[in-house]
This record gives sequence, C-alpha cells and structure tokens, in this order.
Amino acid sequence: MKYVIDLGPTPALPIVGSSDLFPVGRIYCIGRNYAEHAREMGHDPDREPPFFFMKPANSLVANGATIPFPQVTKDLHHEIELVVAIGKGGADIPSSKALEHVWGYGVGLDMTRRDLQNDAKKLGRPWEMGKGFDNSAPCTALLPAAKIGHPAKGAIWVKVNGTVKQTGDIKDMIWNVADSISYLSTLVTLQAGDLIFTGTPSGVAAVQRGDKLEGHVDSVGDLTVTYAK
Repeated sequence: MKYVIDLGPTPALPIVGSSDLFPVGRIYCIGRNYAEHAREMGHDPDREPPFFFMKPANSLVANGATIPFPQVTKDLHHEIELVVAIGKGGADIPSSKALEHVWGYGVGLDMTRRDLQNDAKKLGRPWEMGKGFDNSAPCTALLPAAKIGHPAKGAIWVKVNGTVKQTGDIKDMIWNVADSISYLSTLVTLQAGDLIFTGTPSGVAAVQRGDKLEGHVDSVGDLTVTYAK
C-alpha cells in the first residue's frame, strides 16, 4: 500500500553531539506560565490550572536559520522558552514520575502574531492563527536529559539585535516541568515525540524585518534566528 500524496520528511530536531534525530509529533505550549508575563498580558498571576495551545510540528525552524517574515501580521512578538522533549508517553502521569518521561531539553521561540491573537480574543474565537503559523517555532538541537539532568533553575533570556528584551529564571515558572507534564497528561495521552514549550518570562516585544534574535537558557543552549528583510 502506498500513500496518494507525499507529506515529506517527518519533522525532527537534531541532537547535540549525534547524527541522530528526534522525531516530533506534536507541539504543546503552556500559556502565561511566568507571573510577570501574566501581569504584562493583563492577567492575574495567581496559580490556577495551566492552559495549553498547539503549534504544528512542521512550524519548527532550525537553529541559525533565516526566516521569512510571516504574512498578515503587523505585530510579531518573540517569546523565549525552555522546551521539553517527551521520550515516553503516558496518561495521568503523577508529578513524582513525570521527569522519567523527559528525553531531553532545548531552547525555543514561541513566535506570536499578537495582533491576530488579540483580535481573536476580542471576538471570543480560537487564536491558533496567532500562534500556529508557518515558521513559528524556532528551536535548538536537543540535549539529552541523560547528560544534563533536569534543569530547574537558570537564566533565560532573548536579545534582539544585541539588546536584551526578555530575561528571567526558569525556577520562576508557575507550573514547573514535572507539574506541567502531569497536568497535560490528564488532558491528553502524551506520546513519545511530543514537545512542550513551557512558557515565557516578561518582556515580550515586537520583531521587525531584518531583526536578529538570540535566545538562551542556562545549561541547555543558545538559539539564533534572523528575519529576512
């Protein structure tokens, strides 16, 4: 049996120090997972159940790439994030066991067409087109948890054209990695190959054509992408 069309290669991320690839099936993103970012978006940062949205796996962008500026938007924003790669699936995973399901970590950008997102919010409509568009998920190669452990603190930041725009510490996540995995696994059955973008600190801001973005998470890596003029 053969498929009637060719969907192309499986979306995947490279692995640091290896020629192997990590296949990506689904990308889940946690909204407003840092208190200061929740405040800057006009929301109460008190700990409430996390919420999630998705990006297509083929929205991934390789580290070092030059990206075409996305269609339609006049207000593209950067959101720097720690990325978790799931290596073992499961449902109703207890927090105490959640890190056993992590294969590794990366650094990602949740690029956001903020104007489209805000318009959708005002109309009470889904805002996937503000989040899940082409090239909206730049990400580094992955570092295996077997090598680096499970980072629970450390600086996270992004620069635009050399100027720091966002800065924080991953210890300030409202829902840490284990709790996030546990909660998400009550909503869906997690699968090997899933990615979780874990939220962004405050300081999100607009990106223009020609801008160079440099992102960093301590112990995990550095991400650089440039938008074409």
